[in-house]
Amino acid sequence: MRRLFATARQITAALAIGFIQTERKDHYSLKHSYTLGIKVFAPASIGNIGVGFDIMGLALERPGDEVIARKSNTPGLRITKITGHSGKLPYEVEKNTAGVAAQRFLEYIGETEKGIELEIHKKMPLGSGLGSSAASAVGAVLAVSELLRTGLSKRDLLPFACQGEQLASGSFHADNVAPSLLGGIILIRDNPTLDVHRLHVPRGMYVVVVYPQIQVLTRDARALLRPEVPMADYVRQSANLSGFIVGLFNGDIGLIGRSLRDDIIEPQRAGLITGFYDVKEAALAEGVLGCSISGSGPSVFAICPNSLVAENAGQAMQRAFARHRVESQVYLSAVNQEGAQVQ
Repeated sequence: MRRLFATARQITAALAIGFIQTERKDHYSLKHSYTLGIKVFAPASIGNIGVGFDIMGLALERPGDEVIARKSNTPGLRITKITGHSGKLPYEVEKNTAGVAAQRFLEYIGETEKGIELEIHKKMPLGSGLGSSAASAVGAVLAVSELLRTGLSKRDLLPFACQGEQLASGSFHADNVAPSLLGGIILIRDNPTLDVHRLHVPRGMYVVVVYPQIQVLTRDARALLRPEVPMADYVRQSANLSGFIVGLFNGDIGLIGRSLRDDIIEPQRAGLITGFYDVKEAALAEGVLGCSISGSGPSVFAICPNSLVAENAGQAMQRAFARHRVESQVYLSAVNQEGAQVQ
């Protein structure tokens, strides 16, 4: 009887252990199914930073795009969902910056038959001059790389993100892609070889960006630019770019302020932005270090010595746009030192 009772207890225990193991297995399977998706946040960026046309950019903390990559049983890359774009973005892989970036990366690693689905969640305005297309390309290539556990660094992924961005801008340059991916303030010594370098960010430096409800497409803004540059303008611009970089590394706020002047690109594009010079004057009156066009526009940015100046300047810039009957949105941010991140 005692032996039978012991056997019954053993059977019960065994059943319990089997149930627990099954429960754990089911729990693991459920958990594992959720890990098949990778979500990446890719921040907005300010291309050119005024003095560095096509060779300089900085990353913002917000806004930004989210891209989700998931494994699929259907071979090949597909874009299954896009939000926040008002029907303006295509789902075809070869017509979408995120799709092109991810596809070129998959071709590089020889995984084009791998089933992958992309979701793109636009969290910033299109055509804003804040690197929207670059952020989507960055988010897609990083999400796919992490999903497949390639072990590649962000710098390894930079060429593929640039190929995606090229679809939108019409040229191969990294002034938005590099800061969005890598973070910080980036100098691109050479775009074709992607010889990129992080610059020092002085402590306390803040950025304000005002996005007016005006549409400016990158291709159109580039088409305005004259191929010739007067020698005097070239000399001034070279000196200002050099002074800006030296000011960053030395933490020389005065030198940064004296150098943050664009004598070549800004005058050619200012007419695309209603009230631009009034907005710039309003920002300078609040003590910003410098103010110019973010990327190809229409957003206008100002670099500030601290967050309080940034707040006051943002309000003044918004009021200036309002006087021209232009609605606008303000973004305040420190320089994002991390760049794109898995969430």
